[in-house]
Formats: sequence, C-alpha cells, structure tokens
Amino acid sequence: MLLYREEEKIYAERLELAEGRILELLEELSGEAEERNEKAGAAAADCRKALRRYFGSQFSFCNVCCKLNKYIRSDDAASDSLEEMRKLNRGLYEEMLPENYAAGWLNPAVCQEKLGEYGQLLCVLAAEMRAQIAACYERRAQELVIRQELLLEVYGAFERAFEEGAEGPKAEEIREILYWYVSDYSEVVMDRRVRSQVDPAEDFCTKIVMEADLSDNRFLYAYGEYVTEQEEKMADYLRGLPEEKIRLIADTYTEGYRMGFVLGRKDLSKKKTVNIRYHLGFERIIRAAVKNFEKMGLKPVIYRQAVSILEGKGIHRIGVYGAAPNKQFDYDHKEDIGLVLDKKLVNRKLELLKSSFEEHKEWAFVHAGPAVMEIFGEADFTPENKECAVKLTEKQQKLSVEYASGAGQITNEYIKGEERSFTIIAFPVPDIGERFEEIFDETIRLNTLDYNLYRDIQQRIIDALDEAEYCIIKGMGKNRTNMKVMLHKLTDRGSQTNFENCVADVNIPVGEVFTSPLLAGTEGTLHVTKVFLNELQYENLELTFRDGMVTDYTCTNFESESENKKLVRDTVLFHHDSLPLGEFAIGTNTTAYVAAKRLRIEDKLPILIAEKMGPHFAVGDTCYSHAEDVAVFNPDGKEIIARDNEKSLVRKEHPEQAYFNCHTDITIPYDELGEVSAVRADGSVEMIIEEGRFVLPGCEALNEPLLSGR
Repeated sequence: MLLYREEEKIYAERLELAEGRILELLEELSGEAEERNEKAGAAAADCRKALRRYFGSQFSFCNVCCKLNKYIRSDDAASDSLEEMRKLNRGLYEEMLPENYAAGWLNPAVCQEKLGEYGQLLCVLAAEMRAQIAACYERRAQELVIRQELLLEVYGAFERAFEEGAEGPKAEEIREILYWYVSDYSEVVMDRRVRSQVDPAEDFCTKIVMEADLSDNRFLYAYGEYVTEQEEKMADYLRGLPEEKIRLIADTYTEGYRMGFVLGRKDLSKKKTVNIRYHLGFERIIRAAVKNFEKMGLKPVIYRQAVSILEGKGIHRIGVYGAAPNKQFDYDHKEDIGLVLDKKLVNRKLELLKSSFEEHKEWAFVHAGPAVMEIFGEADFTPENKECAVKLTEKQQKLSVEYASGAGQITNEYIKGEERSFTIIAFPVPDIGERFEEIFDETIRLNTLDYNLYRDIQQRIIDALDEAEYCIIKGMGKNRTNMKVMLHKLTDRGSQTNFENCVADVNIPVGEVFTSPLLAGTEGTLHVTKVFLNELQYENLELTFRDGMVTDYTCTNFESESENKKLVRDTVLFHHDSLPLGEFAIGTNTTAYVAAKRLRIEDKLPILIAEKMGPHFAVGDTCYSHAEDVAVFNPDGKEIIARDNEKSLVRKEHPEQAYFNCHTDITIPYDELGEVSAVRADGSVEMIIEEGRFVLPGCEALNEPLLSGR
C-alpha cells in the first residue's frame, strides 16, 4: 500500500498522471515509424533519431523512478536481500558510472555531438532527472513530480515544433522552460533545505543512524546514495572494533565540538541542535556521537548532500553522502546553473532564503553549528575540461559571488556567527590501500595526541612571533615560495597576542598557531609542488600576492595556461577576481607529517590534517569570519586581537565587500620549507623553522618524530 503524507496527496495524483503519460510516450517512441524522418533532411533526420533515443532514455529512467517510489513506500522494500539492494542501487546510478558515461546522455560531449544546439540544455535536463532518486527515498512526491513534469514539458515543446513542420523548437524556448522550473520550484526546495539544516523533525537520515540494524549492511542502501564495496568495507571494519575504541573516536569528535564553545567563551546551553556531516559507512561512530551530543542538550540535524540544480549542486559534497558514481560527471555539471543564472534569479533566491529562515527562525536561532567527519584516501581524480560543458560567464561568476555573499549574510543573521562553533575530524576509508587498518589506527593516535604538550610548545612559538613586525616564509628545493606576512601591532603585550594557540577542539588533530595578517605590506609568491584541495589535486599551485591580495595564479594540471588559470579561479578563488590572505599559520604536528611519509599517504591527506604539517596560508575570509567582535583568548589568558583585516573591517558599512564566503588552506610541507622567521621592528630576526626543522628554543620535542621516524 502506498503511503503519502496528507499534504502530498495532490502531488501523488499529479505523479500518477505523469506516470501514465510517460508510459504512453515510451510505447510511442519504441514503436514510432520513420516516416517523419523521411520528409526531413539527412542532418535533421539524424537529430530527430537522436532526440527520440534521448527522450526514450529519460522516460525510461522516470519510469524506473515511478516504480522505485512505489517500492520504497511499500512494505516489500525492507525485506529485500543485501544482494537485491546492491543490484537496485547500481541500476539507479549505472548511467553515471565511468564505463557507461563516455557514451551516455549525461555526458556533455555526447549531447553536443548528437543533439547539436540542444546539447547543453538536454544534458543539464538529464542530470536534473537524477535528483529523483533522493526524492523517492525521502518520500518527497512533490520533488519527484516536478521533475517528471519538466521533462514532459520539454518533450512537448519538441512535439509541437515537429507538428508545425519545424526542425525543432528554438533553443531559447527550452532554456526558458528550464529557467522557470528553477525560478518557480526554488521556493519549494529552498524551504525544505533550510528546514533540514535547523529542524530536527527532518529526521530521514537521523532515523537510519539511530534505528537501523547496523549489524546488517542493508542499512547503507536506505539512503538512496550510491554505495560501493568501500562503504560496506567501512561499515564492516567499524562493526568489528571494540566498543571502547568506538567510544574513544566519538568522544574525541564531540568533545572537540564542546571545547570550541568553551574556548570561544560561547554559551552552548542556549543551543538545541547540531548539524552532523559524514560519509556512509561511519554510522556506528555517528550513533555514539549523537548520544554524546544529546547529553549536551543537542539534537541532530542531518541532511543529504545537494543533488539538484535547485539546491545549488556543485562539486563539493556537504552533508551526508555516499560514493561518487563518477567525479567527472560532478565536474562536468558543476556549473549547470549557468544555463539560467541571471540577476533576477539571484534576487529571487535570496528573497526565498530570507523568507525560509524567517519561517524557521526559532530553530535557526538555537542551531549550534556543524560537526563534520571527513574522509580521506579515495582514488585520485584529475578532471578533464570539456568546452561543451556549461560554464559560468564572467558576468555570471560575479552573480554567483553576489549570491554567495548575500546568502552568507542572511544565514549569519539567523545562525549567528558569534554564537555558533564547529568541529572537523577526518578518517581514512578502505580505498586508501592495503594498509588501511594501520592507517586508521594511526589516525586515531594523531587525533588523540597530548593536548598539553602541544599547547605549551605552541605558546613558546607565539611568544616569539608576538615580538615580530612581520614573518618571512621561504621554500627550498623545487618550492619557490617567498612570502612576507605583516602582523598586527600589539599595544599591550602583557594582555594581547596575534596568534591563536590551536590544539584539538574545532580542528582535530593538534596543532597549529594561526593569525589573520594585515594585508598592507603582505606580498610575495606562495607555491606548492602538489596539494590536494576540495577533492582535487593541483600540480605546482602558485599564487602571487600584493598588499595581501591575490594578483596572479596558476597551476600545471593542464597543458593550456588558460585552462590552468580557470581551474584555480573556479575552485580556489571561487570565481572572485581576487581574494585576500585570510590566515597565516604554522602547523606543528610533525608526528602526522612523519606518519604520512612512513605510510606513503602524503597525497591522500585532507587539508584538515595536512595544514598541521607545515606553515599554511588560507585565501578568503579570516578564521573569525562573522565573529570578529567576539573576544577570543588563549589558554594563557591573552586576547587574540588579530581577528580582522582591512577587508573584514568594512563589514558594518559594506557587508557585501567584507566577506568572500570561502577559506581554502594551502600547506607547505616541511621537506619543501627553507625558512620561517620572525622579523622584529629593529630588523633583528628570530628563526622559527630552518630547512624543515624547528630551531626555536623550547620546540625541540617537535623534531623528535622527524629524527626517529615515528
């Protein structure tokens, strides 16, 4: 028996009508004669044949989703065997998989070749149809039917054109249909998205975590995310760990979150919800973490990664997510919104975001922020640039920045930056290789290093840095880094400091000292030979700064310099013309560095760990974004005054100019590091690191792992 929520019954009726029409069209398309094509020219006939195959494929997928919707809502779904669930899951994503993608309609290159002027439009449409999978599993009939009606409307435009003797509709007519789909239904999805971020009643994922039988891998298939052997292996591995080890991991994760509020002098008792983000397979740890958070008075809000153009789907996965069926698919479709993005749409989406937060403000006001469990060790991915994929124009890039800025301001109005915190921790997945279990245990060790040891050593580094006017950072060997970083002037060194003593709270593991540098006078070249950022690997990433702002950038991922610049602009600068240097830090976790070398996983580590393995620089907002007016203190009682830079200082008069809504850390590893020194106003120099070793007195313990190899 089908079960629909009362408010969705009307959509169930529309869905039934759409399903009936889709079945009719499938029958027509499968038996359609060639007589129409005989009257057309050869090129037009070929295009019509391709269109028939295209629509037949999309209607077939919709038909699968209609059946899936009934299956999910029936009592039969829970009784399937694990093997049956695997088969169903793979079938839903098979067109995305690399072995099928090259010749399928989800590939922009195929659509351009076969469908001509309609290629981009219909490729985006095909990608949007895949959002039906999540709608089925979450029993959102409205979000299922709106996509099927969209496909029927586009098909209808072609049918009308053919009946009128035309070779097809104008491409602009199809673009207009897509435009109004995004404009009209953004309201539906925006409200649901905001609600899922703050309201614990949106508990689809929470119920899986807390109620599923975690002893049986069938629970992994309840999300509707793509599941591979890796997710099953991860669940199997955690299932075999003793309870005390699971508790240690969960306690480290949740205690880091709590300490973020304590050290930030923020009142956690005012908060009622925490957003938990994780990769499928880690549910046993997440269940333990939920119980810990409940003891703090926090209920979980857990939402799926964005899967639709309506949600702002891009290349970054935020929320709960399974395996990526094909990262090239994600890369090809990361800017699909470019088909319809204009100023009017930006304004509408911002109005809807504001309205949605206002509707759910009671929950938004008591939201404490995200607790993130990242993964590392996935297979390397180097993207292929396709000219036929949708790309934002220069004007649209500015609109994208405008939307991100406006959305950030609205979000901060309801989930106040000065009152929220976060934590991030990371663990390996089985894809990292044969030494996975050893690497996992090593990661636990890194995440639980001696808090007090690092706190005291880092305080010595801070004391030396607080005497400086600026810092010099130079690379060695093939690393071409040569940076001068200006520091804020301290008016009372007895009570003020420039650097935060960061151990293991919001960023796990230990340790680093970091500051928001002055922009004026900050200059030079930042270069790393290889770095892994935001699920992409960059070769010879290089940024040039003048007065703290990026003036030039490149990498060597592609043969074409224009392609290299575009990659950096899109994925590091996030379409901004320039970004400020928002953070300068010195990572002190030599233990992590040595472990990465010993286990040969340097290129697999997430920035969360990599940033602790040498000095690093972040482009974008400061670490105190939207919370600059909240006093922050180190364990020694000194106030960290370097919470602003010249950009963030204009936030009260021009908030749209103050924030960039991004923050990307770039680390220079110790073996590429020639010098980190503190230069005083009188020109005297205190060397902190020289040729990859800490030389500041009192920091000798940091060199021990480098010397011992452990």
